[in-house]
Amino acid sequence: MFDLQDRAILVTGAASGIGRATTHALIAAGAARLVLVDRNAGGLAAIDAAGAAVEHHVGDVSDPVFWDRLDLGRIDHLVASAGIATSGMIADLDLADWRHTLAVNLDGTFLALRAAMRAIPAAGSIVLVASASGVKAEAGIAAYAASKAAVLQLARVAAKEGAPRGLRVNAIAPAGVETPIWNAVPAFAALAAERGEAAAYRAMAAQATPLGRFATAAEIAGQILFLLSDASGYITGQAIISDGGYTL
Repeated sequence: MFDLQDRAILVTGAASGIGRATTHALIAAGAARLVLVDRNAGGLAAIDAAGAAVEHHVGDVSDPVFWDRLDLGRIDHLVASAGIATSGMIADLDLADWRHTLAVNLDGTFLALRAAMRAIPAAGSIVLVASASGVKAEAGIAAYAASKAAVLQLARVAAKEGAPRGLRVNAIAPAGVETPIWNAVPAFAALAAERGEAAAYRAMAAQATPLGRFATAAEIAGQILFLLSDASGYITGQAIISDGGYTL
């Protein structure tokens, strides 16, 4: 639907979930070169390039040394989707867990963003994957929610800095999406063990989402392609809250 012919695109978190779905969508949209980053080497290797030039880089997005050593060349776009989910009430939350969550979700996004803003020569577009959890408060997700709220503001600041040269930066803030990140949520893991994964997704969605279902990763990927493409050429510094009504 959205033409990204001949574009070079950096995708973090490319081996699974939204990142993987976005990678496949970018290939279908004609991307010429994909620079894929993930710590999961096997997941990267399993991606079917389908004619695009694909570079696999295995590493931790929160490690500045990894980024210092990575030669991106010229790129046109970034999709920063690497992230982890954690849970825990504030009174019980270990500081190391808090710091690890912010390191991956916020530091990793910042480092990818900084690298992309240096590698995109002029006009281009960037999408940072945040979360509806950065907008709506829920108990037990302090570290994750704080990291994603910060990503939303980071996108706005980057948009203001990039605008003079025509660089657009936006965020996507999904709520429930059917991705492996849910396996880190104890309530979901318990339901999945008892009823199966599909039933667990339905049960979790029924509790909090007016539309009564979670999004698929492919749906979110389509929205990311819109934000990357020229079809959204007058949109910058914004967040699409794709949540099935969760934040209402």
